[in-house]
Amino acid sequence: MSTPSPGYSMVLRVEAPATFNSTSEITTAAAAAGAQVTALDIVESHPTSVVIDISCNVSNAEHRDEVREALNALDGVNVHKISDRTFLIHLGGKIEVTPRVSLRNRDDLSRAYTPGVARVCMAIAENPEDARRLTIKRNTVAVVTDGTAVLGLGDIGPAAALPVMEGKAALFKAFADVDAWPVCLDTKDTEEIISIVKAMAPVYGGVNLEDIAAPRCFEIEARLREELDIPVFHDDQHGTAIVTLAALYNALRVVDKKIEDVKVVVSGVGAAGNAIIQLLLANGVANVIACSRNGAIHSGETYTDPHRTWLAENTNKNNFSGSLKEAVAGADVFIGVSAPNVLTGEDVATMADDAIVFAMANPDPEVHPAEAAKHAAVVATGRSDFPNQINNVLAFPGLFRGLLDAGASDITSEMLVAAAKAIADCVEPDERNASFIVPSVFDPNVAPAVAEAVKNTALGEDGQ
Repeated sequence: MSTPSPGYSMVLRVEAPATFNSTSEITTAAAAAGAQVTALDIVESHPTSVVIDISCNVSNAEHRDEVREALNALDGVNVHKISDRTFLIHLGGKIEVTPRVSLRNRDDLSRAYTPGVARVCMAIAENPEDARRLTIKRNTVAVVTDGTAVLGLGDIGPAAALPVMEGKAALFKAFADVDAWPVCLDTKDTEEIISIVKAMAPVYGGVNLEDIAAPRCFEIEARLREELDIPVFHDDQHGTAIVTLAALYNALRVVDKKIEDVKVVVSGVGAAGNAIIQLLLANGVANVIACSRNGAIHSGETYTDPHRTWLAENTNKNNFSGSLKEAVAGADVFIGVSAPNVLTGEDVATMADDAIVFAMANPDPEVHPAEAAKHAAVVATGRSDFPNQINNVLAFPGLFRGLLDAGASDITSEMLVAAAKAIADCVEPDERNASFIVPSVFDPNVAPAVAEAVKNTALGEDGQ
């Protein structure tokens, strides 16, 4: 059974006999069934019975039912209902629009709306650049998806993708005070997506592309960057690459290796894998092998996909043509953005001394972290229940904060590197160790540090 998670947090309302040991028996039974009990509250008390709310984390729906059965098996105990805390916080959505100005009377209304607003409209018509100063454009990002690559769920459509995009918008606000809005498009047509985003661009200061399947995501981002005057960022690519690079900086410091000397094997050549490899190469990694499900990408093979062709031409300098398991032998670093359980602990044992393993497939990593840790010096995942979570939340809020503050029109690799270094440097040298190579997503220093680094880089390149 997988590990209980706050993502499966349940409240079971239980009626039990009014005895001194009822609560302890219920807690013990839930724990024995594998639940993580987080709270217990007596909500009603009667002469012969009590009603108790027991909050606990479980692994999945089947595990929830097992916990319910374990409690019902106790003498005199009856589970009346179960509330799913994750669904409860989604009731009515997770974000809202709140006015920033007072609208108490006609005087306020005449300035915020008609007739006063007409003067502001004409000022923007005469000088379009004033839109950044006089509207929400200067602090607003569109979170755009077509719902074709949502988390690990695949092509579930735009409506089903909306909770994720709402969550993304909430994170933007919570971590960097950026106003973001979900834009879930009911089309998979590349040209139509590009056209729609271009048409709505006047409202926004930036575009965050999210959960769009490869390879279309590459063309959509490239075209929008070329045709818009606001920054366009595909988080699944570059957000992952930024935090991976930040984690690698500190992991290499822990094992005392230089980035230009290490052999890196990357499993997964989709959106994230491509972006990670490009950023690694830009930072001096000379020996990278990219692996798909068919093995290493190499120049001896012909690829119809231009992105795999690029990888064949720019990586794998020794033209290795074997499997992933063969590729990791002797490697210093493994980076996984692919599929669960493609490696074992024994495979990790074949890596170089003081190996680094980033197994980031979610929810199940490429190799179980506990098995990898038996042989690797540093292990990281994309999960919150293991040390060293490589989480995009460390990157995208501060990145867009810096881009918006700089009034940037584009994103460069130098900005991505600056963001990665800023994240890495939020871990103080005396704190850094094999279990702490990236800061917490709740570290209040991260987003401001990333924002400042990106802003300074953007303004320096623009000559402002």
